[in-house]
Amino acid sequence: MPEIETKVLGSPFDYQQQALMYLPKSLDMPSSPQHTRQVVDAVLPILTASGGRAFMLFTSYRALREAADILRSLWATSAPYPLLVQGDAPRDELLRLFRELGNAVLLGTGSFWEGVDVKGQALCVVVIDKLPFAVPDDPLLKARIDNIEKRGGNAFMEEQVPRAVVAFKQGVGRLIRDRQDFGVIMLCDRRLTTRSYGSVFLSSLPEMPRTTDPQVACNFLKQHLQ
Repeated sequence: MPEIETKVLGSPFDYQQQALMYLPKSLDMPSSPQHTRQVVDAVLPILTASGGRAFMLFTSYRALREAADILRSLWATSAPYPLLVQGDAPRDELLRLFRELGNAVLLGTGSFWEGVDVKGQALCVVVIDKLPFAVPDDPLLKARIDNIEKRGGNAFMEEQVPRAVVAFKQGVGRLIRDRQDFGVIMLCDRRLTTRSYGSVFLSSLPEMPRTTDPQVACNFLKQHLQ
C-alpha cells in the first residue's frame, strides 16, 4: 500500500485517576505450591474494601479450582459476597449474574481474560495470579520456538514474552471499560519486579499509580466507592 494515512489514538480513559496497580510484595514465586493460597489471603482485605466486585483471573484450571475451594471453605458458614466460578455455569450466564448481583467475586481463566465487558461499579478489582505464558507443549508454539532457536534467536524473548504480554494486557483491560469506571489491578506475580523481562509487561500497560501497600489499595477503593 504505497499511499496510506496513519493515526495513533490514545486511550480515552484517565488511568492516573481511575486506576491503581497493586503489587503485593509478600508472595512466593509463582512456582511455589503455596502461591494460590497466598493470592487468596492477599486479596481478602481488598475484597473487603471493594465489597466484592472482583474478577480473579487465573492462568490454569488447577489454580482456579484451588482458589475456589479455599474461598468456599473460608466462607462456608456465611459468604460475604456471591462466588461465581467458571465451569459451574456457562460463561454468559456467569457474566449476567455478575452484572445483576453487583457485588460478586468471579473466578475465571482462559475466556474471561478477553472479550468480557463489565462497566460500572459491579467490577472494581481485577486480580491476575500469574503472567499468562502459553504452555510450551502446544504444537504450534513448539514449532515456532524450534524455528527461532534453529536460526540462533532467543525464543523466549521473541515469541513467548510478546504473546504473554498481549494476553496480560487483555486481562488488565477488563477493569476500565468506561470513563466513569475505577478500580485496582492486583498483580500477584513477583517476576514482574524480580526478572528483567518483567519491565516489558509493566511498560505495556497505561501509566497509572503503583503501590505495594495493601492499605493504599484499600483506601483507593473506599474513597472511590464513597
